[in-house]
Amino acid sequence: MAFLDQLGLLSVSLGMVVMWALGLTLIYCAIQKKYEPLLLLPIGFGILVANLPLTGLMTPDEGLLWRFYHYGIEWEIIPPLIFLGLGSHTDFGPLLSQPRLIFLGAAAQGGVYLTFFAAHAFGFSLQESAAIGIIGGADGPTTIFLAAQLAPHLLGACAVAAYSYMALVPIIQPPIMRLLTTERERAIRMKKARKVTNREKLLFPILATMVIVLLVPASAPLITMFMLGNLFRESKVVERLTDTAQNSLMNIVTIFLGISVGATMSADTFLNGDVIFIFVLGLVAFSVSTACGLLLAKAMNLFTSDKINPLVGAAGVSAVPMAARVAHKVGAEADKKNYLLMFAMGPNLAGVIGTVIAAGIFLTMLE
Repeated sequence: MAFLDQLGLLSVSLGMVVMWALGLTLIYCAIQKKYEPLLLLPIGFGILVANLPLTGLMTPDEGLLWRFYHYGIEWEIIPPLIFLGLGSHTDFGPLLSQPRLIFLGAAAQGGVYLTFFAAHAFGFSLQESAAIGIIGGADGPTTIFLAAQLAPHLLGACAVAAYSYMALVPIIQPPIMRLLTTERERAIRMKKARKVTNREKLLFPILATMVIVLLVPASAPLITMFMLGNLFRESKVVERLTDTAQNSLMNIVTIFLGISVGATMSADTFLNGDVIFIFVLGLVAFSVSTACGLLLAKAMNLFTSDKINPLVGAAGVSAVPMAARVAHKVGAEADKKNYLLMFAMGPNLAGVIGTVIAAGIFLTMLE
């Protein structure tokens, strides 16, 4: 009898079976559809194993996956390390060549703040509303970082929503772009940007870190690692560190991030009505963020002769570089010779910084 009591098969619940189906669906999407495979594959597997009974994987102080989650995410280690890798891949040249594009990245945070108030109106706490609203930035690591601090019980749902919408950028954004712009606007050719010097690229991560952290200290864990990674890249004297941040370290922490997030999604915490609201509100946040960037670009064109193609405003969300590629693709439909990718990368990178600042503001006000 003691042996039978230890059989996991006898402890399976309907909720666990539902979560198995969800985990397998994410694994399928990662492998077959190639939707954010680096994250959705380990997240899906984490969901699967976290809902196998009697494993003890998420037992506090004992379980293997609990240790990954506690020391990696709750202790704010893994998301900043992800940002270190992201920074080492980032070229701020497109943003520095046209500083006015920073405003488009800031405008794209409109969906974050609007959804924050909407979620609170639906009955979520202020902390929960902030975790839901940040999905609009389409920045997975920032979403995880904020949710872990303010609403850890919503971490799994918020993370899956954020990465799902990042993967669905080519599906979600183009209809919004076409709805809010004319074909003539989509065909606008922007003037060639000036060349950015190496000195500018070297000074930017240092000055940006100082300014942003002085204004929003709570953003420091993410912004400092992001800019350190970029400083590695631009200094040209630490190739080994740059290579490690870009490749081996990034790959390792991605594994731990994905499986840790998935492991938080047990049936008893995930299967409730709030999850549906989170996915719906996350979609609203992402859509509004896209629209805000577009509309600001159109508004800026009213006051300048050097026109901005409004499509690059849609790239103000943090889905780097997917949103920039989508802006370029939609623009090419109107003018095959119009090359928008590098222009769109400016707001795209500004959106990353804007989302981190938004998270820092939420932490300052609500933690």
